[in-house]
Formats: sequence, C-alpha cells, structure tokens
Amino acid sequence: MNSSTNQSLSYRDAGVDIEAGDALVDAIKPFARRTMREGVLGGIGGFGALFEISKKYREPVLVSGTDGVGTKLKLAFQLNRHDTVGIDLVAMSVNDILVQGAEPLFFLDYFACGKLDVKTAADVIKGVAAGCEQAGCALIGGETAEMPSMYPDGEYDLAGFAVGAVEKSEIIDGRKIAPGDVVIGLASSGIHSNGYSLVRKIIDVTKPDLNADFDGRSLADALMAPTRIYVKPLLSLMADVEVRGMAHITGGGLVENIPRVLQDHLTAVLKKDAWNMPPLFGWLQKHGHVAEEEMHRVFNCGIGMVVIVSPENADKAISRLNASGETAYLIGEIRQRAGDEPQTIVK
Repeated sequence: MNSSTNQSLSYRDAGVDIEAGDALVDAIKPFARRTMREGVLGGIGGFGALFEISKKYREPVLVSGTDGVGTKLKLAFQLNRHDTVGIDLVAMSVNDILVQGAEPLFFLDYFACGKLDVKTAADVIKGVAAGCEQAGCALIGGETAEMPSMYPDGEYDLAGFAVGAVEKSEIIDGRKIAPGDVVIGLASSGIHSNGYSLVRKIIDVTKPDLNADFDGRSLADALMAPTRIYVKPLLSLMADVEVRGMAHITGGGLVENIPRVLQDHLTAVLKKDAWNMPPLFGWLQKHGHVAEEEMHRVFNCGIGMVVIVSPENADKAISRLNASGETAYLIGEIRQRAGDEPQTIVK
C-alpha cells in the first residue's frame, strides 16, 4: 500500500512552534536586560555570548559550575508554581563557584519541554533573571528546546551554567584551614533544592493539605521557598576578612559537603544545638519518620552555607554577615582528625 501523501507538512505539524519560541525570546529580553553588568559585549540573540574579563584581575582564573533543580520541579508542576524555580537554578551554580572565591560573572540557562507554553516558560526565565540579579551576574544567553514526545504535557527540565572569576592568588581551596579554626553556618531559606525525592515521598504517603497554614504561611510556600543566594554578602566578607574555606550545603547535607574542603587530617565538629532548625525540617522528620542521621545526610537542616575562619576573625565575620542580612551562627570548630573518624561530626 502506498503510504505517501500530498499533504504539506510543517514543523508546527510535527509539534514545534517556532512562533512561540520567538514570542518567548521577546518576553524575556526585558528581564535579561536588568541583569546586564560590566563586561557583557552582546545581548541575548546571538550565536554565542561575549564577555570581557575585567582588567581589575591581574591573573584571572575562570571558575565554572553547572546544575539543575532536580525533582523539586515535580512539585512545581503539581502546584503550578513556576516563578521561583529559576532562582533555585541560579543559586545551585553560583553558590558552588562562590565557595572557591569566585565572583559570578555570567549565567546561561537551558529550558527543555515537549510543547512550549510561553507563559510558563517566561515565568521560569523571569525567575532565572531574578536569581542573576541577586547574584550580580548577567543572564547572557540560553537555550529553549521544544522536543515533542520527550516530556509529558505540562512538564519541563532546567539546567544552568555559571562562570565566575577569581584572582589566582585568592583562590579558596581549604589548604589554609587548621585545627582551632571556627565553623560559621549561614541560615538556609528552607529545603533549597535537595532531597525532594524524599520530600515528595513523604507528601505522597501522608497526603497533607499543602494549602494549610504552616508557621505563618502555607505548607506549599514553605516547601517551594527558593534557594538562598549568598554571593553578595560573602564577596563583601572576603574583601575584609580572610576566609579559609567555604562549603555550599547541598545534597549530602553538612556531613558530606564540609569534608569536600577539608584536608584528610582535619575534622569539623558541629554542635547541633548551635542553630535553630526551621520547623519545616521537624515536620519532614516527624511525618516521614526520618532518622536523625538520615536528616543530616539528605537535608541542609537549616544551614545553607558554611564559612571557616580563624578564631581571631570569628566575631568580625559573624558581625559582618549579620549586618549584611544573613543569619550567622557559630556552629563548630576544626580539630585534628583521630584515625579514620568521619570528617564531619554532628553532636
């Protein structure tokens, strides 16, 4: 049987709407323009993004990072909330490169979906731009991919890419950390963007009313609170205080992320009663019957960033951070590691 047809087929017939993609670019340009900074040599729309490294750097080293939002997106789909996951996306990458002393310079995003919904995509990218404003970096480009049959209707995926710079002599790699140094914890804004497979499992099992009041806001608001971006306060701190190490507390929690900046002979000893664990984590632990060890391994438990300084600089660092709008706690100290004990101990 001859299956040929005289019907004229278009890209739209195949499920890709070029006009919708053009409309999205037009919709997001104003948000991207607000993120422009010194060094950007071209706007959104070119084949490549151009950025000139500032002459203030004598020996600039580029630091790059990439990440996504993970299964927090599934909760965003369920709640039809798309305006803050872009902030999460930016935060996950800029906080990562920050811990090596880098100033984030520019950011690119990747948005992929089965069928492009311009309003939803614009809400997402508007959030990306808001995150870039918080981080002081330029949203310099990105990619929107419409791929029919690759994603269920109403769903999408996000990835982000941040590039920053640091003076070679000022790279923070943890090598200066010594026994007696203090560990400062900066409060998180909530769950951030890690552990949402467990969060969603707890929701699925307990079936709570997500619109119910929870600690002064809805449970949904608490669960979707965007990741805190620590860039500006910490760049300001680093200009005035010697920071010996930093750790972004993402998947793996305090117990797995702090060792990433410690030499093998050191251990961080944390006092769990030194900071206030937000009620949301208590709710998750109670309703999911989650063991305390698992809580510390999966979630940030209220500490989204760790800063390590000498004991002489502790008071000054905490004062500066609190004055910049952060909530900083003295949560522990560094000591010599005994044998093969863990490199982070919470007690």
